[in-house]
Amino acid sequence: MAIRPAFAEAARVWARIGFLSFGGPAGQIALMHREVVETRRWVDEDRFLHALNYCMLLPGPEAQQLAIYIGWLLHGTRGGLVAGLFFVLPGLCVLLGLSTLYALYHQTGMLSAVFFGLKAAVLAIVVEALLRLARRALKTTVARVIATLAFVCLFVFSVPFPLVILAAGLFGLLTAGRQAANASMGDVAGPARTWPQTLALVAVWAGLWVAPLGLIVLLWGEDSVFAALHIFFSKMAVVTFGGAYAVLAYVAQQAVETHHWLRPGEMLDGLALAETTPGPLVLVLTFVGFMAAFRVPPIGLDPVVSGLIGGLVATWVTFVPCFALIFLGAPSVERLRGNRMAVAAMAAISAAVVGVILNLAVWFALHVLFARVQPVRLGPLVLSVPDLASFDPRAALLALLAAGLLFVARLGVVATLSVCAAGGLLVSLL
Repeated sequence: MAIRPAFAEAARVWARIGFLSFGGPAGQIALMHREVVETRRWVDEDRFLHALNYCMLLPGPEAQQLAIYIGWLLHGTRGGLVAGLFFVLPGLCVLLGLSTLYALYHQTGMLSAVFFGLKAAVLAIVVEALLRLARRALKTTVARVIATLAFVCLFVFSVPFPLVILAAGLFGLLTAGRQAANASMGDVAGPARTWPQTLALVAVWAGLWVAPLGLIVLLWGEDSVFAALHIFFSKMAVVTFGGAYAVLAYVAQQAVETHHWLRPGEMLDGLALAETTPGPLVLVLTFVGFMAAFRVPPIGLDPVVSGLIGGLVATWVTFVPCFALIFLGAPSVERLRGNRMAVAAMAAISAAVVGVILNLAVWFALHVLFARVQPVRLGPLVLSVPDLASFDPRAALLALLAAGLLFVARLGVVATLSVCAAGGLLVSLL
């Protein structure tokens, strides 16, 4: 039988999880399972898995949304708020500090060498994530075809990432057909929410999501970098199916090639920083927001202060929808279990995400292993073609080292990053 904890006790556990949540969503979900299911028995196994399945259907970081959901189950809205905030705040504070140091000092010789090693490690980490998801999501021929088509659409035809995810979800819904009518009903968790209550909740969270934009326009104008960040990352917040890895290629393309917020290798640096901090990997978007605002601060604003505001803007619009989606949807989800239409849509999206992450892995590999990569247009095709003469054997050796540490030695992400950072320093001296 589940044991209901006191609110103060739950808050302490959520804080502990927030400070220890390294290793990406798989490690974070495993940590939560150990803490709230196995050790403390606050939630039973079936309820935990049911919550996880719903969170995986949503855009955004599923591990943080799972924390909000379980916090809501235990203590209602205040429980969800505390669980979700503690899951993000430790990593946010650390990443803002690291972003400041990076912006000010990353061009020094020592830090450049460290990030050279970190980039090679990140490549191996992305490949590991790709293989892990592929084993889980590509169990049928249809799933493998979806993944292949997603990769081709992204890498060869440069189809926008959100369109690929949307098409996969619609395909899953259509192929589910009438099976959805056989959905089974679960336990009812409390009284149903009325339409006026639902609309009021939507208005509150929509207001919170948009409120910073009004303040930004008032203080710095609608053409400021803060307004651009708010709009861009608001769009990202509703299409980030599959977590950070799935959306990074699209964000990198937009931040580097369209908005010129980052230089080509800096997205890899940001991901390396996010990998070394607790919390969701999608906090890498905080780094992007920081660097964008640091580079083009409003007139009269210190670049570091501007960067901190930019990082907070990106973080706010990324995570506010996570709370809204849980608080809006969880009561209904608790009433409906095993909806086959939702399961079919998620299966198709998961397959497409494998193709998306493969595209990310190829994009990273080209920019890690080659100093020069140029886009080449052949009619409707847009290919990234490396200059073979710019191949860097040092980067290849470090990437192989990282792969060996992850796949053979079974070291964790933080340990692998540490070894490769030291390796970057070593090869810089040779």
